[in-house]
Amino acid sequence: MMMMMMACAGVGGYSYLMEPLWWVGMITMIVGEVANFVAYAFAPAVLVTPLGALSIIVSAVLAHFILNERLHALGVLGCVMCIAGSVVIVIHAPQEQEITSVREIWNMATQPAFLLYVASVIVIVFVLVFYFSPLYGQSNVLIYTAICSLMGSLSVMSVKALGTSLKLTFEGTNQLIYPETWFFMLVVATCVLTQMNYLNKALDTFNTAIVSPIYYVMFTTLTILASVIMFKDWSDQSPGSIISEICGLIVVLSGTILLHVTKDYERIPQSRSVYAPLSPSLTTRLNGELLKHVEDESNSDEEKALRRQEMY
Repeated sequence: MMMMMMACAGVGGYSYLMEPLWWVGMITMIVGEVANFVAYAFAPAVLVTPLGALSIIVSAVLAHFILNERLHALGVLGCVMCIAGSVVIVIHAPQEQEITSVREIWNMATQPAFLLYVASVIVIVFVLVFYFSPLYGQSNVLIYTAICSLMGSLSVMSVKALGTSLKLTFEGTNQLIYPETWFFMLVVATCVLTQMNYLNKALDTFNTAIVSPIYYVMFTTLTILASVIMFKDWSDQSPGSIISEICGLIVVLSGTILLHVTKDYERIPQSRSVYAPLSPSLTTRLNGELLKHVEDESNSDEEKALRRQEMY
């Protein structure tokens, strides 16, 4: 999915919208995000967000069997770290709060601490978009990824609120009659569109191996921070559980970075000989040898003609 989008987002501007492969990747990603959406309705963001690292492992396995790509030993270590950290997070994750109405989530979203976080995110995003992006967006990878991550933290909070509202609606308690539900839906649409726009800009401008780990680390960290502030996920947990979750998160983030750093897979020799272009020096040398061979053949033909004339 993401590999398809990354492959098509490197031609500049918005021309990737005309690529069928990009749309295949987009549709696949939407299906995955729908499942992610459902997960946020049933589990805390502190648990769901870090587990997204498991998708990197799946991508590595698929790349091995489909694209004939091979991971380095450090890449395998990164996969093991992601799995180990995810297990620690699952064991010590907080319990999901029992919510009976979308207005309960609205009260959490309008508490002073979270309003301060939202205001800070909006101010930082505006500064990045209108000041830093025109000046440094093409040279500093942190500009686009910071915009995606900041907006992503707000989108996850709104997705969780909207998912909980829909879950309660399907259970028989209609939440669509409340304006708060529609407000959360508007926030989700705005944040997701902004994320996709600047994520594609980042992938179009910088190497995927640089963008992916930075984006994942920033997005995961900010999302957990927003969830802790809004839903107070750690309020009922012991210090030991919180420290274990933080350690598990650090292990997952470290494994993700390690996996992406070594993600320049080595193609098998057979496929490399097909796709790798010849270097200029090698091309020049081959052309020179070919020209010399042609001249030798032409010289030998002239000598043969002269000898024939001498014989007769």
